[in-house]
Amino acid sequence: MRDTYDLVIVGAGPGGYVAARKAASLGMSVALIDRGPAGGTCINRGCIPAKALLHAATLYREMTTCEMFGLHAEGISFDLQKIYEYKDMAADRMREELEEEFRQLDVDLIRGSAVICRDRKVRVTDEVGTTSVCQGKNILVAAGAKANLADLPGMDLPGVMTSEELLTADAHKYDRMLILGGGVIGLELATVFQSLGTEVTVVEISDRLLPNMDREFSDALERILTGRGIRICKESILERIEQEKESGRLVCRFVCDGRNNKEVVDAVLVSVGRSPATEGLFESDVPVKLERGRIVVDDFFRTNIPGVYAVGDVTGGIQLAHVASAQAAYVVERMNGRKPSVIISMVPGGLFTPVSIIPSCIYTDPEIASVGLTEEEARRKGVPVRCGKYVMQGNGQSIITGEEEGFIKVLFAPDSDELLGAQLMCPRATDMIGELATALANGLTSTQLLYAMRAHPTFNEAISCAVEDSRKDFPV
Repeated sequence: MRDTYDLVIVGAGPGGYVAARKAASLGMSVALIDRGPAGGTCINRGCIPAKALLHAATLYREMTTCEMFGLHAEGISFDLQKIYEYKDMAADRMREELEEEFRQLDVDLIRGSAVICRDRKVRVTDEVGTTSVCQGKNILVAAGAKANLADLPGMDLPGVMTSEELLTADAHKYDRMLILGGGVIGLELATVFQSLGTEVTVVEISDRLLPNMDREFSDALERILTGRGIRICKESILERIEQEKESGRLVCRFVCDGRNNKEVVDAVLVSVGRSPATEGLFESDVPVKLERGRIVVDDFFRTNIPGVYAVGDVTGGIQLAHVASAQAAYVVERMNGRKPSVIISMVPGGLFTPVSIIPSCIYTDPEIASVGLTEEEARRKGVPVRCGKYVMQGNGQSIITGEEEGFIKVLFAPDSDELLGAQLMCPRATDMIGELATALANGLTSTQLLYAMRAHPTFNEAISCAVEDSRKDFPV
């Protein structure tokens, strides 16, 4: 470890490692500090292990329903231990690739807990208590967030876990599970465990699943999950968790539809959001501006301390890995006098309000993806839109693969014809949304979106159908 670096990064997750990669490639000397392994929550305790489990669970569910395709298989089963080993292998491989890239770029990866001190110094304490100090011409804080626990009796009982704890635990077969929270993480893991034979109950305080998404998605996904046997309890409040003395199982008491309910389960997954990980991050005499635990930054991700920047979950914004990565690239490029290669939002022609071009993806089955305005959001903001929709039941690839339900919706400005938003619920939606995010960022119109042919049969050709639908009353 050197004494001084051009850039010291605290946190080796998607914000930190993208910043390190970008900075080193531009010739900066870089120190990347994290108490845990490279990759942060995303690679080690979040996105990658969760999606690996989803992939395995989806394959298993498809095998159990393969008779509709004329296929017969006997004795279909799974080895949960091997599924978890596969999940760990995926995370290990990504982490190893990342660490090898750091070695090639000459990035110093420093293990230890970091405390940011005055004069852009960072004190690092390793696992055996040894302390060292380095200084950065610039400091980038990308420390991420930590999973919340609800303030309820019984949260400390064995078997009550956050997603991070569940994804790093040893393989364990749960016959029954209650998931507190009907957001993205809760529903993705509900899909995993239901596919592997667990009876799942989801308890959500809101009047719908995925409260931040378009209601049409919520309603469609609820129908699918309910049809697969997942119990959905909306407008429900978990009051307490107890433990049976003899069996050790968890007794969850909650109110649903105005009535008291009781579920006896093997595990409780608490998925009620995440909070910025800023506790103990700054020395007490460092006057960094915080607001309800998050680091306050300006439009250029600068804190109130010169030379200190912050990106990603630690700033309390949109908590997505690719958002942290985009923000990190933006900061490093500006540090080096480069024109930023990424943008977070833009103002389409004829509008006076910025539109986010950040894609949001949910890896349920079917997948859900969204970018830009939704119809609900446009209505709430008073933004006029022209909407086109295509229901996937008529799509050739959907028919071939036996998909249950899905649709694609696109929104355009009535006058300028520019794309304002898109929402997809279908297989490969998380891959397909990139095309529409690119179109949104570049102000493409429905006319321009139809210029390029989309292959047949594909899920992607449904985009053309939705765009065509939006043009029914549009003068050609």
